[in-house]
Amino acid sequence: MFAKILIANRGEIAVRIIQTCKRLGIETVAVFSEIDSRSLHVRQADEAVYLGPSPSNTSYLVKEKIIQAALKHNCQAVHPGYGFLSENTEFANEVTEAGLVFIGPPADVIGTLGDKIASKALAFKAGVPVVPGHNESLADLNDAATVAEEIGYPVLLKPAAGGGGRGMRIVHSRDELDGAFKASQEETRKAFGDNTIFLERYIVNPRHIEIQIMADQSGNVIYLGERECSIQRRYQKVIEESPSLAVDEELRKKMGETACALAREAGYTSAGTVEFILDQNGDFFFLEMNTRLQVEHPVTELVTGLDLVELQLKVAVGETLPLRQEDVTLKGWSIEARICAEDPQRNFLPSTGLITRYAAPQGKNIRLDSGIEAGSFVSVYYDNMLAKAISWGETREEARKALVQVLNRHHLEGVITNVDFANAILNHPAFIEGCLSTGFIDEHFDNGVMKIEPARERLEFMAIAATLVYHNRKNLVRESLKPMTARVGAAQKQENRYHYVVKGETTIFKMQLLGDMNHNNWTIEVNDNQYEVITPDFEYYRRRLKLTIDGLPEYFRLQYSGNFIWAAFSGITKIFEIYSPLEWELAQYMPKETKAVKENILLSPMPGLVVQIKAKTGDRVYRGQDLVVIESMKMESGVSSPCDGEVDEIKVNPGQAVESGDELLTFKS
Repeated sequence: MFAKILIANRGEIAVRIIQTCKRLGIETVAVFSEIDSRSLHVRQADEAVYLGPSPSNTSYLVKEKIIQAALKHNCQAVHPGYGFLSENTEFANEVTEAGLVFIGPPADVIGTLGDKIASKALAFKAGVPVVPGHNESLADLNDAATVAEEIGYPVLLKPAAGGGGRGMRIVHSRDELDGAFKASQEETRKAFGDNTIFLERYIVNPRHIEIQIMADQSGNVIYLGERECSIQRRYQKVIEESPSLAVDEELRKKMGETACALAREAGYTSAGTVEFILDQNGDFFFLEMNTRLQVEHPVTELVTGLDLVELQLKVAVGETLPLRQEDVTLKGWSIEARICAEDPQRNFLPSTGLITRYAAPQGKNIRLDSGIEAGSFVSVYYDNMLAKAISWGETREEARKALVQVLNRHHLEGVITNVDFANAILNHPAFIEGCLSTGFIDEHFDNGVMKIEPARERLEFMAIAATLVYHNRKNLVRESLKPMTARVGAAQKQENRYHYVVKGETTIFKMQLLGDMNHNNWTIEVNDNQYEVITPDFEYYRRRLKLTIDGLPEYFRLQYSGNFIWAAFSGITKIFEIYSPLEWELAQYMPKETKAVKENILLSPMPGLVVQIKAKTGDRVYRGQDLVVIESMKMESGVSSPCDGEVDEIKVNPGQAVESGDELLTFKS
């Protein structure tokens, strides 16, 4: 086995690789940029090497610096993780030429399978079913229009290089093609340095199923079951699980053997993933092959009991696979949620800043792969994924409930994340029933919020949690005032019946608490429903609260300010206003606060870098028209005009860094 390896990556995947290396007794060398100097992966590695300034093109993407660091620190191999240089043919070649082992497939295999046009041709040769389309690069827009007419709309524009959904565009008609083609070319050029585009038929509402394979240098190839990755937003996966409800043993064997056939045809070694789409008739088609470890590999590890990083290391050092296909068994169910720094209620705009509080849940049958901690800084320079929460259960429902509780307990402050959005997906009736497709989020969510109303019982649970916190805080104030009162005896006598009125947006709850805070047992009436509630000791009421309601443990995240308490539970977030009955009556007569809205200013909705200004002073613009393009966390977003008007003054320049709320331009009044 290797004595020391360099990890050419950062964040949670670097931490994940370090964990396996520590268990195997392998020393690790981390690399880092300026902004990552105090990151978790840097401190956990045995050694660390500074690469350069924060932008990835001056640090994590500089091949020469990484290879020099590996040689200088006497490493024997380089693990690329995923993203960055993990599927870069030149990097794999240069690593090998430097006398180091690249922990992944050979460079020429990466080149073939990383090119979607070449990989489709290889799939044809291996007898793998592929999506109908035009398996050649498009020369120009006219070529794209001709091919689209031949195939029939809707069609999908795809970059030949790269992955992760970047550069992909769905086109429903000829009118949409011009803008989509140019945008696809520009995005893929920036992401991968290659603007080659090809085109295939768009299959409506398929399921996304992928097969994990592992291959050694002796020609042995096995598959390790499937993963369902249908829950996606803009082609970025949000929830993954293994196995899939849509795949039975016969289909699993057929897809697995097909994936292995492709790997053998390519001369593949190491871990890899063959991605398929499964249509509504149960037919599957080759999508692409990822020549690296996948983000979602933990769900496969939990149902197979295997460590995929360990298998990668063994294969890379020349060992044969320690198991055969008949040795692979799938036990139970595993589900993963990606936790990203983004705001679902603002069209998933990236969120940056300092993580001020972080409490990672722990427990049986749960796992958290994280690259952050309290004090970590989330910047605009890298991908916005912070961590992955993974659960395991004997059944899918057991795994789902476990992951819901993990996300209920996942407490992070300082940046906005998609934790509650992911939890809302897990709690949606369609997800519980297993009715999944790549259009799931568009079908069931609007601006990050479920289109259906939350269950009344869950809202009542949240109202109970908020009221107990409010009551506890009032009780602490009451206790602190005891020494100051002359009527000590009367002050010490506690009532055991408390009334509150709780307003949760449009819903009003009448709350009656029957019990004693000192005994932690309550009977709580919410309107016409009654619950038996066990609480922690009142001094332990914090931003996370565990209540036992009718015998079952429930977890809540809370933030409070006076009468206002924000609560998160099972994918629902609400602000509750809590009053005594008298306070409620008085509150109805208080004037409502209003805020003035500036309509003649375009503000930046997120931090990032201005990459393009699409208007100039004096231009007549229209509501919804993109005026400025901002790049943040490797993605470009257009900032649209809030009104019809005339541009008065442009406040920024291309290449300028902006923060949320900064002025981009103004309109004439």
